[in-house]
Order: sequence, then C-alpha cells, then structure tokens
Amino acid sequence: MSCGHVRRIAVLGAGSWGTTFAKVMADAGREVRIWARRPEIADQINTAHSNPDYLPGIALPDRLTATTHPDEAMDGADAVVFAVPSQTLRANLERWQPFLPAEVTLVSLAKGVELGSLKRMSEVIAEVAGVATERVAVLTGPNLAGEIAEEQPTATLVACTDHERAVALQLACTTGYFRVYTNTDLIGAEMGGAGKNVIALACGIAAGMGFGDNTRASLITRGLAETARLGVCLGADPLTFAGLAGMGDMVATCSSARSRNRSFGERLGRGESLAEAEAANHGQVAEGVKSCLAICELAARHDVEVPIAEGVRRVCHESMSAAEMAKQLITRTLKPE
Repeated sequence: MSCGHVRRIAVLGAGSWGTTFAKVMADAGREVRIWARRPEIADQINTAHSNPDYLPGIALPDRLTATTHPDEAMDGADAVVFAVPSQTLRANLERWQPFLPAEVTLVSLAKGVELGSLKRMSEVIAEVAGVATERVAVLTGPNLAGEIAEEQPTATLVACTDHERAVALQLACTTGYFRVYTNTDLIGAEMGGAGKNVIALACGIAAGMGFGDNTRASLITRGLAETARLGVCLGADPLTFAGLAGMGDMVATCSSARSRNRSFGERLGRGESLAEAEAANHGQVAEGVKSCLAICELAARHDVEVPIAEGVRRVCHESMSAAEMAKQLITRTLKPE
C-alpha cells in the first residue's frame, strides 16, 4: 500500500520511544507489531502488555504485539517505522532491507546526522532501502517518550516530500492526546531534530555549572539560530525552525529533566568526564555526543558558523572544560543578532 489508509504498522525497535509510538498507533486504532531485539521484552509485551525495562508502570494496548523476527513484524505492514538510534540505523536497515514490503511508507523516529557520510536519516533510509525519497517520512517534535506514554497532550510533526503520505500517517497516529501536523520540508524537520540534541547538551552543561534561566534561554535562542542557519544552507525552509520540529523540540529537550541529552550535559557541566557520564547513563551515550561531530563537520563543509555545537564538540571530544567553553562563547566577536 503506497499512500492510502495505514492500517497495519511495523515498529522496529522496542526502546522507550519505539514502544511509546507503537502505543500511540495502537491507541489510534491501528494493528501494530513491534520488533524487539531481546526475547524477554517481546514476551513481556505479549503476555503482560508492558515494557518495564523502558516504560515502567505503563499499560500497553492489547492490539500491540511483539516479535523478535523482523520479517514477521513487517509482514503485511502498510508502514514501517524505524525506532533505533541514528548511528545504528544503517547497519540495522541493511539486515532488514530484504523484508521491507513493496511501496510502503518508511518512517524514521531517529534524530541525528550519520557520522562519516554526513547524511540525514531519510537519506540513509533511501540509500540502503533503495527507494525514492518520496517514500520516506520522519516524525519529529517535542516528543519526550515518558510524557506521551502517560498520555499527556503532545503535538508532533510528520514530514514527507509526498504530502499524501504525510496525511495518511497523520490520520493513522492521531489520538485524543497526540496531535499530528504535516510538513513537506524534510530537510528542515530533520536538521531541527538533529541540532536540538547538541544544544540540549549545552543547556545541560550550563545547568551543571549552576547557571539559570537566562543562560538556558540564550542558548536555546542562539542554538536555534545556528541550527536554522545550517538547515537553510542545506535547502530547508526557515519557517520550519519556528515550528514543532525547531523551536518546539528545542525547548522541550533543552528544558526537561527527562531529556537524556540535557541530563548527560549536566554531568559534564559538573566536571564529570565523558566516560563517567556514560557510566552513570547505564552505558549509553546521549545522541548529541555523536551528532555534534557530524553537525560540526557538515557546517564546516558548508562554511556555516555553529559556535555552540563547536563548544559541545570540544567539551565531549577534546577535553575542553565547561568553564572554557562558556568563556569562549561569551567573549565571541560582537555582531548584530
């Protein structure tokens, strides 16, 4: 099924966001099958209708089922949703590609720029799956998984260059607590999502140093400006950055204690090393730690200034202190806004 009704959904990835979005789709009345890498998670979803490892205390709908076989998850699906970290998407998709149903819409939940290739997630999907860009959509916005799983009111954006596909997805995942908007600016939507993780690290670093709301607001505003500068240079619509994929996602991720990137940054701001922050984060590195490398390289390639992202990169990968990062940012050459 190309861009008609989306009734059956495959979600590949049973982490917090993958499971949450699968719940949203099931609550919207769709038949959803989620692929889980670990058999015990699939068993929990099928027998106890829960995923305590990632969404403790959240009841999952009966119509949401799980499997450890990707081909089984995708069998008969009208849309396939990829819910794995950005830097693992290519390797996973190479394994899944033989099972992708023909003509279905492929949806990315990942936010990032691939290291090495400097490709956006939609570009990685189109390349590895061998499909036209028009078949690829992204879902992005101020979407903290825990709040959505608790059915707190949330708005999101589905971006796809094929407007009809975006509308089909919009109708398929709208619920009483999850409101979906559409946009055809795939570049802007993806760059907003990738950039906000890096700026959230900066906001976390500032919070860890004891700085308050003025500093955070300044970082959010100027961080959005540099993200938009790079996005527009790549072909994005500047208005996209004033919406859910830009300002909306930036504010949520930079402000919430539930944001992994902000929390990770706070540890760095308190003087912990990258390894110490990673250990405290159950061995997981926040997406922005890797994305800052790709975003800074992409910006350098296009001669775009991204001073906040550069500061985050130096703290994470060149052992710069948080205090030195703050000093470099505040003493930059004065200029018009």
